[in-house]
Amino acid sequence: MSTVSAPGRSKLGWNLLGLLVFAVAGFPVYWMLNTAFKPAKDAIDPEPSLLPTGGTFSNFGRALDIADFWGPVGRSLAVSLTVVAIGVAVGMLAALAISRFAFRGRKIVIVGILAVQMVPLVAMIIPVFLLLNDLDQYDKLSGLIITYLTFILPFTVWTLRGFIVNIPKELEEAAMVDGCTRTGAFVRVVFPLLAPGMVATSVYAFIQAWNEYLYALMLLSQKNQTATVWLGNFTTKHGTEYAPMMAGATMMAVPIVALFLLVQRKMAAGLTAGAVKG
Repeated sequence: MSTVSAPGRSKLGWNLLGLLVFAVAGFPVYWMLNTAFKPAKDAIDPEPSLLPTGGTFSNFGRALDIADFWGPVGRSLAVSLTVVAIGVAVGMLAALAISRFAFRGRKIVIVGILAVQMVPLVAMIIPVFLLLNDLDQYDKLSGLIITYLTFILPFTVWTLRGFIVNIPKELEEAAMVDGCTRTGAFVRVVFPLLAPGMVATSVYAFIQAWNEYLYALMLLSQKNQTATVWLGNFTTKHGTEYAPMMAGATMMAVPIVALFLLVQRKMAAGLTAGAVKG
């Protein structure tokens, strides 16, 4: 009679736990795709089937017809890409200053970055609305970009600081001994090592901006709505059209999936950067 060793049982247990976590996390995505391809009548069945009951693309046509799709998606892409570009560029410089230079108030800046991230976004809606209204930025994409930067920029600074700290200072010092300026040492030595971390940070910043709903709803009118607010058009006085809504959500997920596929190697390298020191 064969017995399983203790290390084997432990490995099996962790594998089963991993499968359970994957099933719990992946089921909403599966249900979204399943509902997107269901006939509309099956989507509102009080006893839905867990397995696909039939495939149809009519929900995608309905999603495109119920309201303008490309306009909100284009605005969401413009806002998200602009926020990522500004956030990562400014965040990289700020993270570099915090990580490499000693200056008065450095600890206060670090604590301030953490404190900003702990403030609930819903608590800032009214002050942000009043401020943008005074600046004539209400119902403008530029105003939404400024608003998103208030919570994405601290995230990028803090994340990139973690990557920079794990890059030895001795590499920069060696480059400067060889004749590089501090800027040249950063461009030639630090930046290539920081690139995977910047990719990982950019992806998460893009996801935050792309999926944000509350501020987009409150600060933009219907003519300037973003993709997340666009999904609300499927809830009418006659009820919620779940199948077209899930089809719209599926189409909204395509840019995120495409982004992950394009940068998956850099993403994996960035997530593991600094995990092992020495």
